Amino acid sequence: MSEALHWQKSSFSAGPEDTDCLEIAATPTTLHLRESDEPTAILTPTPTALHALLSTLKAD
Repeated sequence: MSEALHWQKSSFSAGPEDTDCLEIAATPTTLHLRESDEPTAILTPTPTALHALLSTLKAD
């Protein structure tokens, strides 16, 4: 990733000191996901995989 990513915490986080939450960074073509307690492990799912994940989470 050559561009700097602007990470945003989920609005469901407990607060700025919470280190166990989802962060997301968007570029014009991709969404990047990471957990704030593991910031070097970044997921860059395809649109199909992200849709499947969100659909599953909403169903449960």
